[in-house]
Amino acid sequence: MKPITVIATVLVSAAAAQAEDAPIIHDAEYYILQAQHAEAWAEDDLQVNQRLDRFRESNGGKPPNIVSVLIDDIGFGDLGIPELNAVRGYETPNINAFSDEALRMVRMYTEPSCTPTRVAQMTGRLPVRMGMGDTSVDISGFGLPGGEVTLAEVLKEAGYATSHVGKWHMGDIAESWAMNQGFDYAQHAIHQQGQLTIFNDDAIREQVSVAIMDFDGSYTVDNWFRPDSSAMMTVIEGEAGGPIREIRMETGERWTAAKYDEMNQAFQDKTLEELERLVGGGDPFFLQYWPMVPLDNTRAGRDGPESVNGGLYVDKMQMLDRWLGELFEQMDTLGVADNTIVVVMGDNGHFTKYAPQSGFTPMIYKGGKGDTTEGGVRVDAFIRWPGMIEADGLLNSIVHVSDLYTTLSRFAGAEGYIPRDRLVDGVDQSAAFLFSDESKARRDHVILYSINKPEAIVKDKLKLKMPGPGENPIVAEFFDLLRDTREEYAISTEVGAWGGQEFVRILGRHMKRKEAFPDTPPAFGVPYEGIENLRPESQAAVDAFLVKQEAVVAATPDGPDAGGTDRQE
Repeated sequence: MKPITVIATVLVSAAAAQAEDAPIIHDAEYYILQAQHAEAWAEDDLQVNQRLDRFRESNGGKPPNIVSVLIDDIGFGDLGIPELNAVRGYETPNINAFSDEALRMVRMYTEPSCTPTRVAQMTGRLPVRMGMGDTSVDISGFGLPGGEVTLAEVLKEAGYATSHVGKWHMGDIAESWAMNQGFDYAQHAIHQQGQLTIFNDDAIREQVSVAIMDFDGSYTVDNWFRPDSSAMMTVIEGEAGGPIREIRMETGERWTAAKYDEMNQAFQDKTLEELERLVGGGDPFFLQYWPMVPLDNTRAGRDGPESVNGGLYVDKMQMLDRWLGELFEQMDTLGVADNTIVVVMGDNGHFTKYAPQSGFTPMIYKGGKGDTTEGGVRVDAFIRWPGMIEADGLLNSIVHVSDLYTTLSRFAGAEGYIPRDRLVDGVDQSAAFLFSDESKARRDHVILYSINKPEAIVKDKLKLKMPGPGENPIVAEFFDLLRDTREEYAISTEVGAWGGQEFVRILGRHMKRKEAFPDTPPAFGVPYEGIENLRPESQAAVDAFLVKQEAVVAATPDGPDAGGTDRQE
């Protein structure tokens, strides 16, 4: 077993030892709601326990299996509504059929971009709490700390088999990878689609990415300025405690659109293979499938479903719909559909920088990926659990992606393994989900961060766009999200007179809580360290990265070792 894995296991076990003796620690607003609803919550908890007990009795004493599908850059309204599919000019019949069997979380909030949303789902914590609020594209030398307790680690403590396939995007250092973060097996890309579909060779030739190659470099002096996607590590595979290897990429090989298609098909095939293996293993299982499509930025070699829309992402969304149909069908064939919770959702809004050729533009809400407007952080989200969660239901209360961490742990009987030595932002929404009842929700607000800065607060149906330093909150921009979904008609005077200070106090309590539970930095390390078959060109790219880091301190009086090397910004 590798040292990183040993350390993480010890930390998880230590946190679990504390867990049974203390309540989960939450942010301040949770306790304000608890003070008003503690008696009702206690009754709800009894009813939830009774329902979960009855399920286990009917399932041979076992908790439910869990399958998580997290789709990249999908705005609200793109999935599950045939009428809005028709408006777009494409179809997702399998996802639409799934939505009819599931509960739609109408007010699901995520983070503004890929990495922070995935961190929040995996840790139950706002990504700012461990310095993971930003999205890195190329070699960066940081990632999710091994001391974070992931959902996979919590479920493993409760006896689950765990597997992850597809996108990961939480760091390029070994301790951040899925097989070192609680998954028994993982096959995932180290980076993301920036490398794999935006600045690969074919995309460069099509000018999806410009000024990176495909020009006469006679006047180029800094040969390390432009990242080479083919030199970066692509997809790795490994088991917990075992060797980690890059797969499907040979020394000297170039990364192309064909390689991207091959990778995505391989992820689909591996997911179906893992599902069959996990079902045959007998233990309850947690399977994550995080596809990298529909993002696909080139015309080169395109095939598969075509739509009236014809957009690059929309056509691949139809392909992903077919793939998810295969996943749902295999669950039926293997006889596990009825005892498996399935969550299908987006990670953030549309990648609007590639609209309209992607085929996607914001529909109902304003903005997209990277924005804290509703279009950036409101996504389609469904949860299916036959006989336990209402089919074709709607839940209109606020849910944050971090709530899945706590709620799925409760459904699995694993909430005792959630750490009690840190603040956990995710709240238990079991009662709201199981009874499809907004009055049983345990969240009525979200604080929306852009990297490490709070930019907006949603409370109830109101939203405050955070005023700048020295600006009076009484005249800050407020929006009624039920009346104004696109945040175009501020009602600042009407709300600010009574609500300005109330919103300021929400932020103030949040910041004071941070004093008791301070934010910490991400983990730092040497990129790609621990990969057995590191290609020479990848090693050269790492060497160049390390030289760039050393340049920060190279001119200091005490030499390049003074102060060490820190994360590149």
